[in-house]
Amino acid sequence: MREKAIYILGLLGTLLIVGNLYHIFLGMPGEAMQGQIGKMIFVHVPAAIAGFTFYGVAVIGSIGFLLTKDFKYDSLAVSSVEVAQVFALINLVTGSMWGHIIWGIWWTWDLRLTSQFMCFMLYLGYLLMRPAVAEATQRATMSAILAIFAAADIPLVIMAIRLHNVRTQHPAPVLETGGLAPSWWPPFLIAIVAFWLIGTALVLVRLRQETVRREIDSIRRELHAI
Repeated sequence: MREKAIYILGLLGTLLIVGNLYHIFLGMPGEAMQGQIGKMIFVHVPAAIAGFTFYGVAVIGSIGFLLTKDFKYDSLAVSSVEVAQVFALINLVTGSMWGHIIWGIWWTWDLRLTSQFMCFMLYLGYLLMRPAVAEATQRATMSAILAIFAAADIPLVIMAIRLHNVRTQHPAPVLETGGLAPSWWPPFLIAIVAFWLIGTALVLVRLRQETVRREIDSIRRELHAI
């Protein structure tokens, strides 16, 4: 059942992405002020939304493990963090590409950029820490605490361009101020759904891998006990 879900979600997500990108880059005019680079919003923002979604799933999984000590929640958390990191990286890279064209620089220590980079690095630390802790329960507990702690940065990322008296080069929240043209909303929403579908499929793949890994570790411990 899970394998079928992986194929279905992955196929639907891929078809949506391909069809949507074809429409965006070949069927739509460029943004009035920014030209074609303005279309980066269809990848940049949905990637951020998808990343935050799966970070949120990781937090839920982490809380679930701390409450129940059931390793399936730990598997859900680490799988979700790995997928979220991919989307966060896409967000950072596309933002840097946009900044190079619009600002003339690849990077600036703008509050929004810095807080997003901090979020990425915190969860990268989460992934790097796990192999360093051999005992499974200790590893899962430390990982859960770090995942919850790192999520505290997400509200800062979201609010960075909304805080008063904070200088920022980042564009205003156009989704809230009506800056997105009505004809741009359908492909924008489709991009979000497509990323969610692809991300969910990848999480399911990693969950299956984590289940196999736990079974192998269990057999290894039994053999060592003998």
